[in-house]
Amino acid sequence: MTAVKCLVWDLDDTLWDGVVLEGDRPVPRPEAVAALKALDERGILHAVASRGDHEVALAHLAEHGLDRMFCAVEVGWGPKSEAVRRIAQGLNIGLDTIAFTDNDVVERAEVAAALPQVRCYPAEQVGSLASLSEFRTGTVTAESRRRRESYLTERERAEAEQRFDGSAAQFLASLDLELTVVPATEADLDRARELTVRTHQLNTTGITYDLDELRALCASSEHDVLVARLRDRFGDYGTIGLAVVAHVGGDAVLELLLMSCRVMSRGVGSALLGDIVRDAVERGRRPVARFLRTPVNQVMLVTLRFAGFEVVERDGDRMLLARTSPEPLPDPAHVRLVDGRRR
Repeated sequence: MTAVKCLVWDLDDTLWDGVVLEGDRPVPRPEAVAALKALDERGILHAVASRGDHEVALAHLAEHGLDRMFCAVEVGWGPKSEAVRRIAQGLNIGLDTIAFTDNDVVERAEVAAALPQVRCYPAEQVGSLASLSEFRTGTVTAESRRRRESYLTERERAEAEQRFDGSAAQFLASLDLELTVVPATEADLDRARELTVRTHQLNTTGITYDLDELRALCASSEHDVLVARLRDRFGDYGTIGLAVVAHVGGDAVLELLLMSCRVMSRGVGSALLGDIVRDAVERGRRPVARFLRTPVNQVMLVTLRFAGFEVVERDGDRMLLARTSPEPLPDPAHVRLVDGRRR
């Protein structure tokens, strides 16, 4: 079962008992607040899909110190399934990683019918959600604990982009993006494992590794395990990328390349790929990449093809691609690359 990445809340008679727009001043239910905090600590995001007035709802959340617990707030009168769909799109996560809680059986049924991938829970179950397997994320990493703040910062970036008087490319250039690529250490392994489990869209093969496997790969002279960290003028994104490269004969084989979906719009995947290609060329090796097609990772195949990788073997959805050009890839103009292997 896919782990839940975001829990979407109804407000009236779910997060609290009462209807704010009718003049009630309800205090959030203690078990709901406990669930908010417990899941937030694990890196599970929270959002709102509720009926009512947007500003009134936000003001009531702020009154109780909960406004910054939610990465997306959809309050209005349209179908809640459409609100949930917009939340998934805004957070750039799959609908199968969304959960929804509401006191109203009709609202839950509407969401379930329109979005069967979304798991729906009655409001009275909120207090026990943290104990369910789909809400258990394994080891809690530093990125997990700061995931909500990362998404809130991303919202600030989006708002800044809307105000920006220029093109999308000019806005990217204004971010002062810095991508640092370094060999993974013991301190990186929990986050590296988490990325293999959580990242599906920007993932070339979908391989997952446990901690022992990652340690063995890091210790192997025939493999490179690389992590990528990103920051810009708004703040630190944390560790957002992972690559595993096997050195086989004269080839540098990219067994896995993935990037957090949070940075899909930043155009840094090509920068990481370019660094891997450059290193292979400098070692006199042919850059090779494995790819396993899934319903959601087509963008990674496009990234490989634009980088000059051509399909040399195909077995159903599995492909082996190779790059024959000896020329390195140019670094994207909007990203400053810091390669920790060449310091």
